[in-house]
Amino acid sequence: MKKNIAIVAGGDSSEIVISLKSADGIYSFIDKDKYNLYIAIVKRDEWAVILPSGEHTPIDKNDFSFKENGMVRHFDFAYITIHGTPGEDGRLQGYFDMIGMPYSSCGMLVSALTFNKYVCNHYLKDFGVKIAASIHLFKGETITDEEVVTRLGLPIFVKPNDGGSSFGVTKVKEVAAIQSAIAKAFGEGREVILESFIDGTEVTCGCYKVEGKEVVFPLTEVVTDNEFFDFDAKYNGQVDEITPARISAELTEVIQRKTSRIYDILGAKGLIRVDYIIPADGDPVLLEINTTPGMTATSFIPQQVRAAGLDIKDVMTDIIEDELKNRKTK
Repeated sequence: MKKNIAIVAGGDSSEIVISLKSADGIYSFIDKDKYNLYIAIVKRDEWAVILPSGEHTPIDKNDFSFKENGMVRHFDFAYITIHGTPGEDGRLQGYFDMIGMPYSSCGMLVSALTFNKYVCNHYLKDFGVKIAASIHLFKGETITDEEVVTRLGLPIFVKPNDGGSSFGVTKVKEVAAIQSAIAKAFGEGREVILESFIDGTEVTCGCYKVEGKEVVFPLTEVVTDNEFFDFDAKYNGQVDEITPARISAELTEVIQRKTSRIYDILGAKGLIRVDYIIPADGDPVLLEINTTPGMTATSFIPQQVRAAGLDIKDVMTDIIEDELKNRKTK
């Protein structure tokens, strides 16, 4: 009998539009001969499954079940593709743990840690991972322009500490723009991170591990004429994404090893993507970690899967079956 898979999308942040696109991508990637697929929308004011007719039917939060044709249906697995809260910050993972639902992504603690860019990067710094100099602000905290420039110089990046998809991010090149950039970032979240600018080549590397198998994908190089890899670069085609990246085989291997090590340090699960900047000295600097990476047909992970000569359908099956097997043995 085919397992019922929920592709869980939605969320309560600006990233909902990207989440819904990723859900469509994952729906196209998963093997429909093996699984029954449903897209489940989880938002603050709506938990619902989209039926084949297009109708939204409510989810019973007691066990994440739903009704179809008058019959109660239960899910066997949840593939989480919410970018932002509650699917990337550990909240949904905690709920699924409580009801015993197997799911695709990192667990509650790892998801919460990686969602907080400042805390995650400084945690990994203790393991020798190189990061950019930064300043963290909570909502209500202030900082003078002089202190920012003294500690970080210019230019800097100002961004929400607990968001993604470049919403609320500003590259600040002039002192006069610092405070407005901080206010813009606080419009997307309750914490803000100010980070020193590092000139170099931006690359990203995907990875997943299942029992008996470790897969670290080829790197993607990110090239844009925009000030940085902003929303338009990510989603409106204002970027060149080159896979594999145009760097040496030796440096590629260094970054792949770093990615695999970070996966293990965190105790990650499912697919993750790690972003780096390579400065002139060639020593990669960690930018951030994404535990629910974008999964549209043109997103980085599907590109890297193709470049590795793999079938995305097999990758999805690996992740689903490994988690189902591990849940049975726990």
